[in-house]
Amino acid sequence: MDRAQARKKAEALVAKMTIEERAGQLKYDAPAIERLGIPTYNWWNEALHGVARAGTATVFPQAIGCAAMFDEEEMQKIADVIAEEGRAKYNAFSKEEDRDIYKGLTFWSPNINIFRDPRWGRGHETYGEDPFLTARLGVAFIKGLQGDGETMKVAACAKHFAVHSGPEAIRHEFDAVVSQKDLYETYLPAFEAAVKEGGVEAVMGGYNRTNGEPSCGSKTLLKKILREDWGFEGHVVSDCWAIQDFHQFHKVTNGPKESAQMALEAGCDLNCGCTYAYIMAALQDGLVTEEQITESCIRVFTTRFLLGMFDGSEYDDIPYEVVECKEHRNLAVEAAHKGMVLLKNDGILPLDKRKIRTIGVVGPNANNRIALQGNYHGTSSRYVTVLEGIQKEVEDDCRVYYAEGSHMYKDTMENLAWKDDRISEAVITAKQCDVTIVVLGLDELMEGEEPDQSNRGQAGDKASLEFPGCQQRLLEAVTAVGKPVITVVLSGSAMDLRYADAHTNAILQAWYPGAEGGTAVADVLFGRVSPSGKLPVTFYKDTSDLPEFTDYSMKNRTYRYMEQEALYPFGFGLTYGNVKVSAAEFAEQPEKEKPVKIRCTVTNTGKWDTEEVVQVYIKDWKSKYAVRNHSLCGFRRVRVKAGESIETELTIDPRAFTIVDEEGKRYVDSNKFSLYVATTQPDARSTALTGHEAVELRVVFA
Repeated sequence: MDRAQARKKAEALVAKMTIEERAGQLKYDAPAIERLGIPTYNWWNEALHGVARAGTATVFPQAIGCAAMFDEEEMQKIADVIAEEGRAKYNAFSKEEDRDIYKGLTFWSPNINIFRDPRWGRGHETYGEDPFLTARLGVAFIKGLQGDGETMKVAACAKHFAVHSGPEAIRHEFDAVVSQKDLYETYLPAFEAAVKEGGVEAVMGGYNRTNGEPSCGSKTLLKKILREDWGFEGHVVSDCWAIQDFHQFHKVTNGPKESAQMALEAGCDLNCGCTYAYIMAALQDGLVTEEQITESCIRVFTTRFLLGMFDGSEYDDIPYEVVECKEHRNLAVEAAHKGMVLLKNDGILPLDKRKIRTIGVVGPNANNRIALQGNYHGTSSRYVTVLEGIQKEVEDDCRVYYAEGSHMYKDTMENLAWKDDRISEAVITAKQCDVTIVVLGLDELMEGEEPDQSNRGQAGDKASLEFPGCQQRLLEAVTAVGKPVITVVLSGSAMDLRYADAHTNAILQAWYPGAEGGTAVADVLFGRVSPSGKLPVTFYKDTSDLPEFTDYSMKNRTYRYMEQEALYPFGFGLTYGNVKVSAAEFAEQPEKEKPVKIRCTVTNTGKWDTEEVVQVYIKDWKSKYAVRNHSLCGFRRVRVKAGESIETELTIDPRAFTIVDEEGKRYVDSNKFSLYVATTQPDARSTALTGHEAVELRVVFA
C-alpha cells in the first residue's frame, strides 16, 4: 500500500468520526472508538538498540557503539532484527488484547542529534558528532526498521528535531541559539537525509527552543523546513510533555489552550503528554480549527494504515519465537565486536592464554550488568559481564582473580569503612597476577537523560570528562604495582584517558556493549576477533579544550572545527593487523556535480586477519565558508587477511563538494579540493598514532 492509498483510507475513516473523537486520537494514548472498530492504541514505543521497555528482547550495543562500527549494512541488519522482534511482540500482545505503552509498532527511534559536546548525557543515544556519518547510519537504521514490504514493518521516528544536545538540566526552558550556517551544515543534514532518503514515517520535536521558537511549535522547523522544503508527508510527534513546557517553562504562551494552538498550527500532529486534552477547549475559543484537527488525525491514521493495522499485514504471522533467538543474540555480539575501539596497544594484546598463569579482573564495571545495556533498553534473558566473559574464555587455562576495587562513584563500598576500602584488595590482586584488566567507566545511572523514574535520579550530563575520583585512584593504585595493565572502558562518551594512555599497556573502549557484551570483550582481548571499531566522537584531553556547554556554535567543536590536538581523534581505532591504504586513484575523471568514484588498494602487512574501515575526508582549499579542517565524505568496512591486499571502491556524493554560507545556503563555492583516503583522518595526531599517511587525491574542476 502506498501513501496515497493509505491516506485515502485514513480520510474515509476519519470522516466517520466526530470532532471530539478526532481530537482524542491526537494523544499518544489514543482511546478506542468501538463503533468504528478502532482499538485503543499507545503510540509510545522505543527501539534505540533493541525493542525497549516491553520485556524480553535482544539487547544490542548502545547506539554510539553501533555507530563505531562505521557499517551501514550491519546497521540496517540490526534494525531489521529489531523490527522483526517488534512485530513478533506486537502480534503476541495484540492477541492478548494488551495494547499498553511500549507495545505498539511506532518506534521513537533513531536519535540522530549531533553529539557536539562530550558532556551531554544523552550523547550515547546518537551516532556521534559527524553529520555525514549520522545521516548514513540514520538512513540505514530507518530503512531496516520500516522495511520494503507491501506494508511498513514498523514505523521509525527521527528525533529530536532539531538543534538538541543538552544541557539536560535546563532543556525544558533552554533556547538553542544557532547560526544559519551551523543549522544547515551540522544540525539538519541527518534529518534531511532521514526524510528524503530514509522515508522516515515520523519526526519528533525537541524540548528546547530553537532560535526562540519551541521546537515542537516551530513554524520554521515543522512547516517551512520539514514539510515545505523537504516534502515530509508523515506525522510529527512532540517529545513527552514538551508542549506543556511552552507555558510552564518557555513562557511563550499563557496556558495549555494556547500551547495546543501553537503546536497544532505548526504541524505537530501527536502529543506525547496531556496538553492536547485542551484541543476541544481551544476549538471552542476559536484558537484552532476543525480543519487543523482533522488533518492531523488523517496523518496519524495514514501511518496506522501503512502499518496494516486495519487491513492486515504480511508481518502478522511473525512468531514469538524469533524474540531473542540465537541468531539475533549472535548478531548483537558481532555488532559489539565491530564497534569496540582499540585506542592503545603496546603489543600486549591479544592476550595469549598459553603464556599467562593468572589474570586479575578489577573495577566497578567488571561485573556490572547495568553497564552492558545502555539506556532505552529491553530485558535480556541472559547477560554476560566482562568478568564472566573472561572467566568463560580462560576456563581451566588460567586462574582469574576478581576485585571490585571501588564503587562506581562513591568513596566507600561499606558503611563506616575507610575511604577507598576496596583498593587494597585490587592491589593484592594485581600483585598476584601476570596481567590485570581494569574495567572502568560509567553506566546509565551516571550519564543519560534528565533524571526521571527510569534512571532513578542519578543520570544526566557529565560535569567533566574525568573518571569518578574513586575509579581514578583505583587505576593509579593498580598501575603503581608495576605489572602489565589493560584498561577497558564501558561508557557512552569520551572520557579523560590521559593517565591510562601514559601508564597502561592497552586501552579498549567497549561502550555499552549489549547484554552479552562480556563475551565480545573477551573475544577481542584474547584474539578470537580483531578489534575494528572507529571513534564516532573526538576524545578530547579535558574540558578546558571545550567551549561553554550552552554554546551551540560549532567553533572549536568536533574534529571538523577543533583548533587543538585530540587525545584520540574521530575516526581512529587500531586493529591487530597492520592495515593501510597503499594506493588510491579516481576510477574516472571527476566532474563537477557528479558522483566521484575512488578505487583504492588496502594492504594488511600484519599477522592477523582483520576488518578495517576505509575513510575518505574532503578538504576545500578555496571557499571562505569551508569547515576549518576537513569532513568525512565516504567510508567502507572491508575485511583484509594477513599479508593480503584487496581493492575496494567508494563513491563520493557531489554534496561533499558543497559548502554552507552564512545564510544557510548550500552550493559549490570552489574548484580546488583534496580527498584523503586512509583508515583514519588525515590529521597529524591520527598519522602519529597509526604510523600511516593518508593518500591524497587532488580534484580541480574546470
